[in-house]
Amino acid sequence: MGLLSDPVRRRALARLVLRLNAPLCVLSYVAGIAWFLALVFPPLTQRTYMSENAMGSTMVEEQFAGGDRARAFARDFAAHRKKSGALPVAWLERTMRSVGLEVYTQSFSRKLPFPDETHERYMVSGTNVYGILRAPRAASTESLVLTVPCGSDSTNSQAVGLLLALAAHFRGQIYWAKDIIFLVTEHDLLGTEAWLEAYHDVNVTGMQSSPLQGRAGAIQAAVALELSSDVVTSLDVAVEGLNGQLPNLDLLNLFQTFCQKGGLLCTLQGKLQPQDWTSLDGPLQGLQTLLLMVLRQASGRPHGSHGLFLRYRVEALTLRGINSFRQYKYDLVAVGKALEGMFRKLNHLLERLHQSFFLYLLPALSRFVSIGLYMPAAGFLLLVLGLKALELWMQLHEAEVGLEEPGGAPGPSVPLPPSQGVGLASLVAPLLISQAMGLALYVLPVLGQHVATQYFPVAEAEAVVLTLLAIYAAGLALPHNTHRVVSTQAPDRGWMALKLVALIYLALQLGCIALTNFSLGFLLATTMVPAAALAKPHGPRTLYAALLVLTSPAATLLGSLFLWRELQEAPLSLAEGWQLFLAALAQGVLEHHTYGALLFPLLSLGLYPCWLLFWNVLFWK
Repeated sequence: MGLLSDPVRRRALARLVLRLNAPLCVLSYVAGIAWFLALVFPPLTQRTYMSENAMGSTMVEEQFAGGDRARAFARDFAAHRKKSGALPVAWLERTMRSVGLEVYTQSFSRKLPFPDETHERYMVSGTNVYGILRAPRAASTESLVLTVPCGSDSTNSQAVGLLLALAAHFRGQIYWAKDIIFLVTEHDLLGTEAWLEAYHDVNVTGMQSSPLQGRAGAIQAAVALELSSDVVTSLDVAVEGLNGQLPNLDLLNLFQTFCQKGGLLCTLQGKLQPQDWTSLDGPLQGLQTLLLMVLRQASGRPHGSHGLFLRYRVEALTLRGINSFRQYKYDLVAVGKALEGMFRKLNHLLERLHQSFFLYLLPALSRFVSIGLYMPAAGFLLLVLGLKALELWMQLHEAEVGLEEPGGAPGPSVPLPPSQGVGLASLVAPLLISQAMGLALYVLPVLGQHVATQYFPVAEAEAVVLTLLAIYAAGLALPHNTHRVVSTQAPDRGWMALKLVALIYLALQLGCIALTNFSLGFLLATTMVPAAALAKPHGPRTLYAALLVLTSPAATLLGSLFLWRELQEAPLSLAEGWQLFLAALAQGVLEHHTYGALLFPLLSLGLYPCWLLFWNVLFWK
């Protein structure tokens, strides 16, 4: 305490911090990036292991042999669906009853906030069909779900056929201690969300649906299945859910274990897992898979029907059958045996999956990085904001701060007379105006779409996107607006105080985001932290302005799309990238209003106003 209470020592400490601030910031930023890149190297990446004792052994004998029956069901389903042009509800009811299930239906409807041009829908109505296999050895207190989403543009007939064949096979077994729900949903995620809301008796998205006539126990786990052919070369697993949620790692380990037992080739992000981690090739391939997972998790989109189950504390995965050019093929029997083994092990659970990790990153299916090992990467990046905020605070509170030259001679002191104070009222205007722009960015595109279509020859979805871009670009004029109402008594202290508030605001936002969705927080910190640290109204202002624009939230989204396609080995041209960017903007707004995805409100109400504060600092007069 004596170091802080003694004015002489405090001033010496301030000089030391100010002199070493820039190299410490650079070192901290480089350390954060290096730490993230090192996550794919042992010992930071660890081998996966089963934590739940009830699922630790695969000594079960899978007896499923209904491949021909599954293919027959798939052909009948495809024929009836083609004939009716929609989900063949009557045929599904009749078939599920014939295999011994309790069958129920649920109708739902949803008016989207604006037309979804990707799936060509606006007024959506459909019917979900589900059958319940009651557990013969226990009361209906717990259940498992096997679901198949059926969209208007998806060919998932083989998945429906396999679901019905597994239902017939499971019906003949007596060892089930949990109810099993076989669910076929219409309109992909919309049908899944309608069924989940009705099952849990909530309404969080404004979905209109009929109440469920039949229920099972509390859902412990769910598996979503997507198959488009009778044979597969591999099974790809999707784990990223709504708002970056992930299932318990034991569920993923269970899938991998039964794939290995049955000889099935399993992939993550469409990539095969490296075999040799001792050489450089293995970690480099793992880094590619890790970056793909980071980009998908940062998007906040549910990458499969399982993503909506995670909101209701139901551990879930989506399995996609891939039929590629590889030589080895697997039929529906092999896939069915893997699913049978998974459900039999889940049937042994005495409590919800909780012993393994919920927060992790995956460079491969057999490797994971826990939260305790990847969080330092974000911590180092956020430390830059803390160091810059500390520097500004010392400059604002020290009357005569001198910067020493390397040779030891004291440098010129920062001209901040102690008599000039910074009133908090001078910061209210830029803060309120920036937040008002963010609120306009969040509210006006959807509310003003009909007005835009009346005066401009554009569709509703195009009007929403163009309004987004117009409001976003209008924020660049903020410096000319806010400076007219900001006090000019202490201009240097004014921009420094505003930047101090902006740094703290940004650090708090990125820290909270990184705790719940590390991928999004790290991606935003990687791009926004350097520009935020360098922003000031002196020096090469044009260079700082270009850097600030290139690291804005919209530019980060655009760059992420190019990086995503590059990692998928399908690079985009500039025109294709721009069209994909516009489609991503529309989908982001639509998914927020439809499913409750939080990326759009986070960017518009939080990070965009904060970015405008740094833009205001840069053009401070």
